[in-house]
Amino acid sequence: MIIRKATLADAEGIAKVHVDSWKTTYANIIPVEYLNKLSYEGREQLWKENMTNSDVFVAENEEGKIVGFSSGGKERSSKYPDYTGELYAIYILKEYQGNGLGKLLVKPIIKELQQKNLCSI
Repeated sequence: MIIRKATLADAEGIAKVHVDSWKTTYANIIPVEYLNKLSYEGREQLWKENMTNSDVFVAENEEGKIVGFSSGGKERSSKYPDYTGELYAIYILKEYQGNGLGKLLVKPIIKELQQKNLCSI
């Protein structure tokens, strides 16, 4: 498994993971009608925009397919004055969950937040 910083060219793969993992993770939590309306194209555009304002990392399998991603940056809500950094998202395809990939995706976000001095006060 390779963990690396995402580029704009990764937006399509990130979108696929985002939509597919929502459909498996939230199947019994969010109405199926909402999940069925999620589109790869819509999420791809969202991630192209998000990547300009946050740090995004991807996990690639042996074939170079994106199977997970994480993103983070400056704390966005201003509700937590003791915290300046935030993990925004972490999504992993169902078949790759439970093997420590989440930990591997969180580590570079933590490193980026620390380098930007975005941490707890």
